[in-house]
Amino acid sequence: MLFKQQALLRQKLFVLGSLAIGSLLYLVARVGSLDRLQPICPIDGRFRPHGQDEIPLRTLQFKRGLLHEFRKGNATKEQIRLHNLVQQLPKAIIIGVRKGGTRALLEMLNLHPAVVKASQEIHFFDNDENYAKGIEWYRKKMPFSYPHQITIEKSPAYFITEEVPERIYKMNSSIKLLIIVREPTTRAISDYTQVLEGKERKNKTYYKFEKLAIDPNTCEVNTKYKAVRTSIYTKHLERWLKYFPIEQFHIVDGDRLITEPLPELQLVEKFLNLPPRISQYNLYFNATRGFYCLRFNIVFNKCLAGSKGRIHPEVDSSVITKLRKFFHPFNQKFYQITGRTFNWP
Repeated sequence: MLFKQQALLRQKLFVLGSLAIGSLLYLVARVGSLDRLQPICPIDGRFRPHGQDEIPLRTLQFKRGLLHEFRKGNATKEQIRLHNLVQQLPKAIIIGVRKGGTRALLEMLNLHPAVVKASQEIHFFDNDENYAKGIEWYRKKMPFSYPHQITIEKSPAYFITEEVPERIYKMNSSIKLLIIVREPTTRAISDYTQVLEGKERKNKTYYKFEKLAIDPNTCEVNTKYKAVRTSIYTKHLERWLKYFPIEQFHIVDGDRLITEPLPELQLVEKFLNLPPRISQYNLYFNATRGFYCLRFNIVFNKCLAGSKGRIHPEVDSSVITKLRKFFHPFNQKFYQITGRTFNWP
C-alpha cells in the first residue's frame, strides 16, 4: 500500500512539474514573440500627437505574416484599414555615403519603435527611369507603418548624384537628411574592395587599387576615379546646401558606429526628435563577426550580412600617405561646414 501511495505521489508531482515547465515555456515564448513596439521601447506622449491612442502592439508573427502579405500586395483594403496602417513618404533619408555604413545605420535605427525602414534601396531620386514613374510609385515602395511612425529609406548614391538634391527638395523641403562618413582613404579602399569582390565572383580580373587611385601620367591622385571622388565629401555637400540649410543634415561618424554605436545612435534619435529608446541592451558585440549585432527582444536577434566587414587588400603605404594628404584640405572644410570634427589623418 505504501509503495502504491509513493508511486501515485511521484506521478502527481511529475504532472504538476510538467504543467509548470509548460507554463514557463509558454510565458517565455509569449514574451519573446512581442514585437519591438512592446515594453522594450514604449513610445510616450512626447512623441504621439495629443489625444491619440497608443500605437497598437504587434507580434513577430504578425510582422512577418500579415505585413509580408501587405508588401506582396495580397492584403485587402479592409485589413489595412482595420490595422490603421499606411504607406508614408519618408520623413528622413540616409543619403550617403557609399561604404560609410549606411546599411548598418538603417538597421540600427530600425531598433527604435517609432522607426520603420524600407528594406531595399529604392533609387528613386537618382534613377531617371524610376523618377519618371512619379511620387506615388515611390510611396508604394515604402513599408506599411502606423501614422505616428517615421519611415526611413537609404540610397547612398543620392549623395553624389547631381539631380537628387533638387528632386528631394521638391518632394519635401523640410526633410531630415542623414550622412554617414568614414575616414576618406579607408572608405575609398572599402569601395574598391566591394567592386573587386564582385569581379572575382565573375572570374574577372581587376586593376590594383594603387593603379586606379594614382594617375600613372602625373603620379598624383586620380580624381577621375569614382572611389576617390566620392570621398571628397565637402564637394558633394556644397551642392546639397544650395537647397537645404545645414541644420537639416546630421553627420554620423561611421568609424565610431562600428566600435561604439550607441552614442552615435543617440545623437540621431535627438536629431530626429525621437524619444530615446535604443539602449545598450539592443546592441551586443559579436566576436566571431567582429562588429555589433542587434537585439530586438529576448529571442529576436539580427546581425548584418556576411558581406559586411570585408578584409581590405594591402595597399602601398606611400599611396595611402598621398591620398590622406590630398583629402586633408577637403576634410578641414567639411569640419568647418558641418561643425563636426573627426580624428582623420
